[in-house]
Amino acid sequence: MSPASQSLDVPAAFAASYGVGDPAARAWVAALPKLAADLLDRWDLRPDGLPGHGMASLVLPVRRADGTDAVVKFQRVTEETAGVPAGLRAWGGQGVLELYDHDPATGTMLLERLDAARPLSSVADTDDTAAMGILAGVMARLVAVEAPEGLRRLDDVAAAMLEEVPRALPAVRDPDERRLLRRCADTVAELIGDEPGNRLLHWDLHYDNVLAGQREPWLAIDPEPLAGDPAFELWPALDTRWEEVVVPTGDVTRAVLRRFDLLTEVLGLDRGRAVGWTMGRVLQNALWEVEDGGVGVEGAQVAVVSALLTREPAPPVR
Repeated sequence: MSPASQSLDVPAAFAASYGVGDPAARAWVAALPKLAADLLDRWDLRPDGLPGHGMASLVLPVRRADGTDAVVKFQRVTEETAGVPAGLRAWGGQGVLELYDHDPATGTMLLERLDAARPLSSVADTDDTAAMGILAGVMARLVAVEAPEGLRRLDDVAAAMLEEVPRALPAVRDPDERRLLRRCADTVAELIGDEPGNRLLHWDLHYDNVLAGQREPWLAIDPEPLAGDPAFELWPALDTRWEEVVVPTGDVTRAVLRRFDLLTEVLGLDRGRAVGWTMGRVLQNALWEVEDGGVGVEGAQVAVVSALLTREPAPPVR
């Protein structure tokens, strides 16, 4: 099939929203139809459905020459995406979707197709404990793998976070929230003085990033691979479907601790380090919020840290 016979209709919403104000990003969007035609021809694929998209990537369902289903994921090469192919190869499809092919020049990947209509959140709607058990099992499989060379490292990410704290804290208006973030920063400083770990982390593993599959019942998608301590992985799982699942329990602390205990037990984590690195994730989120013009810490993040600190002694404030 010739490139001319292949077509990609970029969804209007994605074309209109991606990379506004960034000429390079806009040029990438404009070039997507030609890129798709070239890669579909090179990999001997035919479109097999309408494209879907998130905020920064576009996914096209395709059929391979041998008749198997797959998807082509188009995304720019950035700091967040550069390590994805290496991470997927290291995992080798264990707990995560498989990488079939990769175009290093453009960052485009040919991936195993999962059932986007059946995320793990569909289980959580009726049984959060069962869904969290599945998520913990997937997470345990992923962090069992040693990170390959060349990935971003947690100690470097954490050190960069700490450098930003003095600049960012004055923007946080609430004094209690500032004290909380200082406590988080002190805890991160203690943790990076210890062994930061060498496990292969997903970085964003929550219910909507686990989909039903045919090869296995549940597999992870959309990793942002990082080398580090598995205790850094817990935050997205603790926060997942907060308004739909956690808040309606009427006892947020109990719900958070139930999730935390399940996750740390399945992964075999030291609970003190798990508390500390979760505080590090809250610090990271707050720094991103300030960078985007925010002036506070989201209520869910305060609630998670408050719940965890009922289980572990509070770290010292310097």
